[in-house]
Amino acid sequence: MGKKVTVVGAGFYGSTTAQRLAEYDVFETVVLTDIVEGKPEGLALDMNQSRPIEGFETKIVGVTTGPNGEGYEAIADSDIVVITAGLPRKPGMSRMDLLGVNAKIVRGVAEQVAKHAPNAVVIVVSNPLDEMTALAQIATQFPKNRVMGQAGMLDTARFTNFVAETLDVPVKSVKTLTLGSHGDTMVPVPSQCTVDGKPLTDLLPADKIEELVVRTRNGGAEVVALLKTGSAYYAPSAAAARMAKAVAEDSGAVMPVCAWVDGEYGINGVYLGVEAAIGAAGIKSVVETALTDSELAGLKEAAEAVRAKQADIVSL
Repeated sequence: MGKKVTVVGAGFYGSTTAQRLAEYDVFETVVLTDIVEGKPEGLALDMNQSRPIEGFETKIVGVTTGPNGEGYEAIADSDIVVITAGLPRKPGMSRMDLLGVNAKIVRGVAEQVAKHAPNAVVIVVSNPLDEMTALAQIATQFPKNRVMGQAGMLDTARFTNFVAETLDVPVKSVKTLTLGSHGDTMVPVPSQCTVDGKPLTDLLPADKIEELVVRTRNGGAEVVALLKTGSAYYAPSAAAARMAKAVAEDSGAVMPVCAWVDGEYGINGVYLGVEAAIGAAGIKSVVETALTDSELAGLKEAAEAVRAKQADIVSL
């Protein structure tokens, strides 16, 4: 115990992440911040009142923050900061449509994190994910291993769920993997996908697998179109919270995340969805997975697409 985690942004994603982190009961404090006056305080009050029922001791602290950094002193010395701040998608919007508006928000938050929690590991979940992760690193000036993004955990969970439903098997019997970017250049890795240890390619025809891949790639948009206001948060918050838990426990768990890649897979100098071992210092190491030639080509293509966009964000 003694660990402190901050979640910036008390929308559905942020508040659900804060709840999950508190219910793990591995942190002393969860700080939830937002720019909407009273909202984080109200949510914190409500969550704290669930403690006797759910049986956890973690305290949740809600804080309203101001345009000039007022309130951010509450995040002082956080071990981990999860950045969910930014606008969600509306139906018909791509993640990239959020680039300009969310860049300003994420940059402002990252600067406050650097000021008040200079030793934190930062987990970015704001969209467009790969670009916002790169921007947070630039704005904080933190070592690149201490800034990562949540994408692959979510995409993999979606892919796994779709496979399990299609084959009518338990989700725990299915193992899938997606790499690349969180969006159009997502690279599902069918060669690494298994059901009870058997290759997925033995159980489903190629066209059916491709159908599930496309559904995974559009997984967020499918939810957005149904909700009409806001975007997914139950599965995304579960993914971000698990990453934060791996950092808190220095577990070394290997997870698909958005991490700085410098040499792995022959790719240099870009934030990209890869598998990585996660611990107290953030990314301990990028884990290179055996890929087929076409999967590796897809990953390199994703790297170049993301690199082009990440080059633009420096000026945002």
